[in-house]
Amino acid sequence: MELQDLKDLIKNFEDGSIRDLIIDDGDFHLKLSKNESAELSNEHVAKEISFTNTNVASMEQPPLEASTDDEQATLIKAPLVGSVYLQANEGARPYVEVGDNVKKGQTVAIIEAMKMLTEIKSPVAGKLTEILVSNEEIVEFDTPLFKIITA
Repeated sequence: MELQDLKDLIKNFEDGSIRDLIIDDGDFHLKLSKNESAELSNEHVAKEISFTNTNVASMEQPPLEASTDDEQATLIKAPLVGSVYLQANEGARPYVEVGDNVKKGQTVAIIEAMKMLTEIKSPVAGKLTEILVSNEEIVEFDTPLFKIITA
């Protein structure tokens, strides 16, 4: 999709009566919403529309390791401030659950900040031993999200 096509689409969306629009086409993901969360509406935040390509928005981070006997614990931390989502949408299965074997690069959560969705990927392979946040919790930069044990 060309930039001018995106601008036209956004303009038509803003002028129309549709409240939400989601387009998923391969690596291209676009989410437009006129709905404000309860927290944002109290602050009179201006309507913001963002689009992302998850290949660009995905953030892998270096693992933070803490030694325990023969195993290494890796904490996956929030790379930005925002709302963490442990599942793709309400009612869906979580991306990961305690006890799951996680692959390096596997999506474990999504953080939404300013309507921009960022995939959080595991920097290591191992067994997920703890989920340190709850779904839709607002997290700060560097907040521990998950604990993974690697052998």
